[in-house]
Amino acid sequence: MITGVILCFILGYIAIVLEHPLKLDKTVPALLMGAACWAFISLGHLDVVDAAGSVGEHLGGEHQSDHMLEVLLHHVGKIAEILFFLIGAMTIVELVDLHRGFAVITNRITTTRKRTMLILICVLAFFLSATLDNLASTIVLVSLLRRLVPVKEERIWFVCMAVIGANAGGAWSPIGDVTTTMLWISKKVTTLGLIDHLVFPAFVCLAVPVLIASFMKPFKGNITPAVTDRDSDFKEEKLLSSRTMLFVGIGALVFVPVFKSITHLPPYVGMMLSMGIVWLVSEYIHPEEDFTEERKHLYSAHRALSRIEMSSILFFLGILVAVAALESVAITGPTGEQVGLLKAMAQHLQLAIPNQDIVVILLGGLSAVIDNVPLVAASIGMYDFPIDHKIWHFIAYSAGTGGSMLIIGSAAGVAAMGMERIDFIWYLKNITWLAMAGFLAGAAAFLIMYAYLW
Repeated sequence: MITGVILCFILGYIAIVLEHPLKLDKTVPALLMGAACWAFISLGHLDVVDAAGSVGEHLGGEHQSDHMLEVLLHHVGKIAEILFFLIGAMTIVELVDLHRGFAVITNRITTTRKRTMLILICVLAFFLSATLDNLASTIVLVSLLRRLVPVKEERIWFVCMAVIGANAGGAWSPIGDVTTTMLWISKKVTTLGLIDHLVFPAFVCLAVPVLIASFMKPFKGNITPAVTDRDSDFKEEKLLSSRTMLFVGIGALVFVPVFKSITHLPPYVGMMLSMGIVWLVSEYIHPEEDFTEERKHLYSAHRALSRIEMSSILFFLGILVAVAALESVAITGPTGEQVGLLKAMAQHLQLAIPNQDIVVILLGGLSAVIDNVPLVAASIGMYDFPIDHKIWHFIAYSAGTGGSMLIIGSAAGVAAMGMERIDFIWYLKNITWLAMAGFLAGAAAFLIMYAYLW
């Protein structure tokens, strides 16, 4: 039955990777995989490892089943923390967007020089993704670039560089990327530890490709203007509530780590408080001069909730439940002890490649091909290092920025690909080498800083 669990995970993962050729939403195989893995464990009466490392191998019949259910309940509780956090963050971002809060930032960009635009967009992506998340910031920036760079052949270069900037910016913030959020909620990293160790390597990861790209032909000269003056001068009209909702929304997101450090409560509690505050403000604020009760639903939290990607939430649920099955099912490790499957894999990997830095860099490369959420979830189950250990920071960096090397390697890249119809091969030829140069430069910066400063 252990073979069944592993085979189920592999087949499910292949279906997720081949989402586009199969024309099947990746949420479907993720949910099937998560349920089937635990079904194999239950039907096969397989031993499972709990959070304390105890194995229910000496328990018989009903007691063994109770032990398995306790382990499953523990994992579902940890997964729920992540999902509730993500739902809150997505709702706040959507509320700000409904009130056109991002127009306060985007309408200030007026330059027509390509090199200046490149730097502005990448810096904005770097810091915006740290406060929102890399996916939301990419969507905002693609919408902005459609107005600033009318010609698609020019625009996709800026969009791809924005993806690199968003992924780099998300790596050093606990709310900037799903993977860093997972590490933060799992108590593998702290907010200050993440910022202190990763803000400079992440900046290097972005600065190197931006520096190289600024000398490339696509970023020389001026942006080709739109066909009509009306299109070139178009700016998104702000509402009376735009500025207020922007500051309240971003302030609420930034407040979450502060709330956790003060109260020592789990991050999702702080996100609940922040979402409640933003929701409260949205209920009483007037977006328009002649605001009527009939138009209130257009700017309500109920509409924001209907716009969040529930399919993504369910995808994370399926993936994390499946990874929890691999983490829990007990096998005999290389030391002869009964340990979880992922921990046994870590022990074998340690024997095969003693240098953990190389392993983590390979993880970053792998995250360009395979979704980084299950990779980080697996690494959390593989290692037992203390909070803010070097390996957790390096995993956060590698998984967060490595996905930039392919357009399908990150949520930000997939969003940009869908919105701008970016060709996979085009990205591979023109952007992959830039992203790889940045990834390796940032990794080198991290290792040098860790060797000499920490």
